[in-house]
Amino acid sequence: MDGNMIKSFLSGDGAKTLQILIAMIVYMAAVVVIGLVFAKRANKSSENYFLGGRSLGPWVTAMSAEASDMSGWLLMGLPGVAYWCGLADASWTAIGLAIGTYFNWLIVSKRLRRYSIRANNSITLPEFFSNRFREKKKVIVSIAALFILIFFTVYASSCFVTCGKLFSTLFDMPYIPMMLVGAVFVLVYTILGGFLAESASDFMQGIVMFVALTVVVVMGIVKAGGFSEVFENVKEIPGFLEFFNIAEPLNSMGQAISSVTEEQLALDPTLKTQHVLNGVPSFGASSEYGVLRICSMLAWGLGYFGMPQVLLRFMAIRKEKELKSSRRIAMVWVVISLAVAVFIGVVGRSLFPTAHLTSGGAENIFITLTTTFLSSGFLPILAGFIMAGILAATISSSDSYLLIAASAFAKNIYQGIFKKGATDKQVMRMSRITLLVIAIIAAVIALDENSVIFGIVSFAWAGFGATFGPLMLFSLFWKRINRAGAIAGMVGGAGMVFLWKLVISKLGGAFGIYELLPAFIFSAICIVVVSLITAPPSKEILDDFEAVKNGKAED
Repeated sequence: MDGNMIKSFLSGDGAKTLQILIAMIVYMAAVVVIGLVFAKRANKSSENYFLGGRSLGPWVTAMSAEASDMSGWLLMGLPGVAYWCGLADASWTAIGLAIGTYFNWLIVSKRLRRYSIRANNSITLPEFFSNRFREKKKVIVSIAALFILIFFTVYASSCFVTCGKLFSTLFDMPYIPMMLVGAVFVLVYTILGGFLAESASDFMQGIVMFVALTVVVVMGIVKAGGFSEVFENVKEIPGFLEFFNIAEPLNSMGQAISSVTEEQLALDPTLKTQHVLNGVPSFGASSEYGVLRICSMLAWGLGYFGMPQVLLRFMAIRKEKELKSSRRIAMVWVVISLAVAVFIGVVGRSLFPTAHLTSGGAENIFITLTTTFLSSGFLPILAGFIMAGILAATISSSDSYLLIAASAFAKNIYQGIFKKGATDKQVMRMSRITLLVIAIIAAVIALDENSVIFGIVSFAWAGFGATFGPLMLFSLFWKRINRAGAIAGMVGGAGMVFLWKLVISKLGGAFGIYELLPAFIFSAICIVVVSLITAPPSKEILDDFEAVKNGKAED
């Protein structure tokens, strides 16, 4: 780059981009410092590396649980859904998530922490389920670890897609190299610090995400001229501001984009692009948002009962009594963050109605709002820190996904089955090798820049919710559940997610509901039926259950 090119870069849009980049580098450096600070402590033992030695305080527990859970879809995916088709889909999803968050903290957290200690001080989710049923042949461990590897690899790919979209949009660079840069950073950071570094940085990232959402929505409302102007600009879109109807963007053929089939799309990719006429985006008559579809979106809340990244925080808190404080902190963060994220999509459609004409592109509305509003003077530096909010959400989730998936293999399969005499050092070495392999596979999945973050997350969320959600609830609250029922529930729930998503949902109509709901129900049925027709649990297992029920974690 010669002198004239550098001068041009620093005097125009390049200067803004440079300020944004500097701010994001400062943020990323802070995250790396956290990793370095905790690296020595994390590497003392596998328990410290994977569960932080059960030393988390209530604030870190709450914020890290929610930050790792929400991921980049909170700042990109959810606003993108609201921007694309209005309030219904995004709002009912948010309501379901808020309800699920509350009941997970209320009924699962205390008993799981207590039970995980009783179950031979379990430090991973597969290990807990295996020890809960006192199994000698590690079948539950193997199945649970396998599904964790599968679904967290998919989850990690969604985070890499977020990184790719963020960096390529901000710096006008090709998607794939930018996605790979983000993937490498997350991988190095996760290998460095383990669970403690991850949880501590997630606390900071939860704050950054909250501030970023708040700043952007306030700026949007001010730029629009107030709440009334925001709603005035979108009220003419049929179904956009309704909870029982949904807006239908139209393509150039006058066809509702949601009804475009895969066969049609293969012949003409532009059919997924919204038509613009005289500067106005085209919408058709709204579609009814019925009870079944509402239940389908509310079912997102069921997923929480099977989310390893959240459940591990319950196990890792230093004192059981502090979970009540954590629940209150978590609920305030979740309710406000979800509501603001949905409204950002509405504000975006009001101010920039034609900025994004595909559902995948709509997920960039948060970036569009930020870079447009903060484009003069030293404001791009602030934009950089707000963009770090997306990076924060992505890092806080992907490091959790990678670490839990690696621990599932290294601790539960490698040490639990293949090399039972493996030392802590060998287990941690294997976990890092596993991290690398998972990250590579996730990056391959993320190569498609047209991937819709919300869609990727919804599938992985359904996978975890149906595989582990019913099993967790029955394990904690039904003493008649046995090992056979546990295995049937996991296999049945995971299998139904794939079957419903890939086959049954294609039938349309009532079968088009979110796969988590039918898969969760099917898993619960499998657990009950198989447990009742097979031998009851042993006396030792029943004694464990009663002890935990009565508030005892240890003998």
